[in-house]
Amino acid sequence: MSNKKALNHLAIIMDGNGRWAKKRHLPRFVGHKNGMENIRKIALAANDLGIKVLTLYAFSTENWARPTDEVNYLMKLPIDFFNKFMPELMENNVKVNIMGFKDSIPQRTYEIVQRAMKETANNTGMVLNFAFNYGSRKEIISAVKNIAKQAISGKVDPDKIDEKMFSDNLLTSALTPYDDPDLLIRTSGEQRLSNFLLWQVAYSEFAFIEKNWPDFNESDLKQLVDEYQKRDRRFGKL
Repeated sequence: MSNKKALNHLAIIMDGNGRWAKKRHLPRFVGHKNGMENIRKIALAANDLGIKVLTLYAFSTENWARPTDEVNYLMKLPIDFFNKFMPELMENNVKVNIMGFKDSIPQRTYEIVQRAMKETANNTGMVLNFAFNYGSRKEIISAVKNIAKQAISGKVDPDKIDEKMFSDNLLTSALTPYDDPDLLIRTSGEQRLSNFLLWQVAYSEFAFIEKNWPDFNESDLKQLVDEYQKRDRRFGKL
């Protein structure tokens, strides 16, 4: 990767598993299974590219509104993923982080993701960050509540509340110094954020690709990273 414009934090909205399956006249869960398999390939490719943090939107706070059978299957996927790919993640020095709200997550799912974080805690390579039961609006409200409590207790001077303090109270603070994505990719052709990292992507570059997530491959990733390298990021300056 060029040193001219390092891509430290890549975020991906992995969209289109259901459409991928529908196109092939298959049940939606087959699309989710293939999407899970694709995480491994893209994570290893991102690691090879020297990306420091890869954040994947795996399950949103709004996804609970989906049919119960589908939600139950999605809750089972982290168990399957880590049971299958943990040795490979360890071999590639990948560190796992889970970012989201633990309420409502089934105990078995919660235990496996906590175990994955614990087992990879000393790895020093790319951080594979799963946004799981994550919603940006809920994250922002939670940060506001935390800061308000600190202000009420006298630990924080309200006049000294700034962007850094706010960022430090967001779930992405665990990724410091790479809290904010440099590039956000969304697959399946949709062009919206869907309640993902609303604060953090203020100056991120966006890339939208028509391919559904299970079809998104290492070459697509490399092409979008190369395109990012050619962009001029001014952050409001000239």
